[in-house]
Amino acid sequence: MSQQLKRNLERILARESGAFVKDPGGKISIALLYPNRYGAGMSSLGFQGIYGLLNEMPDVVCERAFLPDSVDMGEYRRSGMRLLTLETQRPVSDFHVVAFSVAYENDYPNVLRLMELAGIPFRPGQRNAAAPLVILGGVCTAYNPEPLADFMDVVFLGEAEKSLQDFIDVLRSGSTDRKDLLRRMASVHGVYVPSFYIDTFSPTGRFAGKRRFGAAPEKISRGDPADLDTVTLKTVIRSPDAEFSEMAMVEVMRGCPWSCRFCVASKAYRPVRYRSPDVLRRMIGESRNRFEKVGLVGPSLSDYAPLPEIMNEDVVFSVSSLRAMKKTESLVRKLAEQGQRSLSIAPEAATERLRRVVRKKLSEADILGIAKLVLEAGVSQLRLYFMIGLPTERPEDVEAIPSLATRIVEQSARGHVTLSVSPFVPKPFTPFQWMPMNRPAELKRKLKVIRAGLRNSGRVALSHDSVNAAVFEGFLARADRRASLVLEEMVLSNRSDWLRICAGEGLPVEDLLYESWDPGLPLPWDFIEAGIRKEDLSEDSLQAFREA
Repeated sequence: MSQQLKRNLERILARESGAFVKDPGGKISIALLYPNRYGAGMSSLGFQGIYGLLNEMPDVVCERAFLPDSVDMGEYRRSGMRLLTLETQRPVSDFHVVAFSVAYENDYPNVLRLMELAGIPFRPGQRNAAAPLVILGGVCTAYNPEPLADFMDVVFLGEAEKSLQDFIDVLRSGSTDRKDLLRRMASVHGVYVPSFYIDTFSPTGRFAGKRRFGAAPEKISRGDPADLDTVTLKTVIRSPDAEFSEMAMVEVMRGCPWSCRFCVASKAYRPVRYRSPDVLRRMIGESRNRFEKVGLVGPSLSDYAPLPEIMNEDVVFSVSSLRAMKKTESLVRKLAEQGQRSLSIAPEAATERLRRVVRKKLSEADILGIAKLVLEAGVSQLRLYFMIGLPTERPEDVEAIPSLATRIVEQSARGHVTLSVSPFVPKPFTPFQWMPMNRPAELKRKLKVIRAGLRNSGRVALSHDSVNAAVFEGFLARADRRASLVLEEMVLSNRSDWLRICAGEGLPVEDLLYESWDPGLPLPWDFIEAGIRKEDLSEDSLQAFREA
């Protein structure tokens, strides 16, 4: 074993509090992997929550591993060591199960990088009987797991809390026959076994549907939605090296009631659920014993009616984003009183017309009013989220973004505004899933327009996502299983030119990214039963254009 790697892992572990270090003897061992750096993984409520739930089971031991930093990555390569877990520095490949928690499409190549480091063959057919069962879960799997499906034995399609126990029960059966084990897994609600399905394609190369084998179901439900009062994800480990090192994250709600037409969050987590005030207070009380702050998590916290009263507790709270609406005012004042110096609101579009198209039910008066309140209450930094490249977007919609930001700062004598601009990426199970992306050159031109519009606005800064990263995200968000060939080549050849790899594999990138899709044709994620009728999404998409 490389002593340098061992010391580095021991050093990280020593700085934590709350980690589980259990005797693995006689237990089901699970290596939980986050396909990004330690700081990002330890700031993920989903990752921490699943780690805690698994370790609460007496006969399960769960340990963590992350994408190594550049120094440790070099040491792994130099020493030939296989990827080690943090808790006991055991090789990941020695565990019964290797589980990936994936929240972002752009982390997909890192899944393979971690498998390569662990010495686990990418394809299930290349693994022997002693190899770990490789499973996948996380936000992305709720709407399209297909780019990673060919690498996985098992995929959790929905909220894993409810199906996790059934999954562990199958492992407890002790079956040593991999095919028999997978057949049992396929009967678990919300679990998808990719090897029981194969993609088919038309002569022109367009996805044409799935063929299934044996008793595999035609449609797979995402599983039962978790009751937030009985199944609670929580921050179990405190670490000074996490991005939110002093903060415990507490989930207030899951799902969003607003159903913006571009947003997958309201579709991935249906129905909308709120934690009861009593349970929320209890979780906040438990968190304050170990953390200085409590970060309240939810896509639309302004809609949680008891929140202003709960925030009277003697706790320092933090929220990531608030909705620009009248009932948000009391939350803004409370957060400002507690010393929060940064708040975010997401207008998404700067004109009334385009907000109507995307169903962002905010008026300009709402946005200006909340922005003024935020800055005058003493919050020094206001972040505004906008999108470019939305369906029906016109030049005046782009020009309105810097104009609106300028009016916001001009109505208040203090504070700064950061415009955070992201390209529109069509996502599955939304009314805009059939819409094209803008080409990179067009997105860059629009960013240039925004930058020019801010030339004389000294209190407004521009921040934007990488255009190339957004296009890669768009490719992976709507791709079928052929994307696995691209990911595999990127990792094996250490290449980043994924578009060239697509061309070499004959993948129809133009169609995947830049052309409108026919709503009547099959989609790679049609096998997921999400409780949303495709016909309703198509009608909603048409309604958006009628409202343009």
